[in-house]
Amino acid sequence: MTAHRQALLFPELAKSNSALKPVNVASVPKRSPFRYPGGKTWFVPTFRLWLSTMYPKPRILVEPFAGGGIISLTALFENLVQKAVMVEMDEDMSAVWESVVNGDSGWLAKKILGFELTRESLLGELKKTPKTIRERAFQTILKNRTYHGGILAEGSGLLKHGENGKGILSRWYPNTIANRFISLSQIAMKIDFRRADGLDVMRDFSNRRDAIFFIDPPYTAGGKKAGKRLYKHYLLDHERLFSVCEKLKGDFLMTYDNADEVKTLARKHGFQMRLLTSA
Repeated sequence: MTAHRQALLFPELAKSNSALKPVNVASVPKRSPFRYPGGKTWFVPTFRLWLSTMYPKPRILVEPFAGGGIISLTALFENLVQKAVMVEMDEDMSAVWESVVNGDSGWLAKKILGFELTRESLLGELKKTPKTIRERAFQTILKNRTYHGGILAEGSGLLKHGENGKGILSRWYPNTIANRFISLSQIAMKIDFRRADGLDVMRDFSNRRDAIFFIDPPYTAGGKKAGKRLYKHYLLDHERLFSVCEKLKGDFLMTYDNADEVKTLARKHGFQMRLLTSA
């Protein structure tokens, strides 16, 4: 794959010979503490390939819809960029990233290791009103790891059967999660986290030629039902997003659901499109 300034990828299982080939997810270190619906671990090798063609090397990565943050975290851990600007609107998700940049990764790791997870202890913890950002972050990790699919949106609930009938313990790996937070403390100073509108932050960096953008927006109108089920903040003015992208001085890569309305926008703004297999 060559690096295009305006590239828009459609992740899907594609039979077309023009589709980019599947990647080996096993080659991607798991950096994020989240199980995140729509996570991009599988996309990391393609992202690495995209960056490898760039000269000079970009300094800043802007991820306006950060979510679980695997792309930004990979870029930092592998020294692909000097700084990552991670943007997220969800208050619970934001609490986790804010805790990381505030130096509370060690506190979270200790809380996770010391928590004996049972249905009773979980419900008791989630009934509490968090008094600090890091307390809210701990509750978020608990919910993310014990709710169906890791979904934090309204209407999500606790796992019932889970993996091999383990229920809420199915995705609760305290040592693994704690170690990820400890690792995150090593790169916290390189993260510029903002709880904000991702499009506004993109505009802040639009004139920076040393900044690149990885853009993974929520579903288009055609996928509104799925977006509402998965995310708290699923509504987005996609026309506005494309207009902002058109004005970026730096390179960007954007992934989207393969929808006719997206293709229409891409053609209107002159963006290149490719199919990308996700498995």
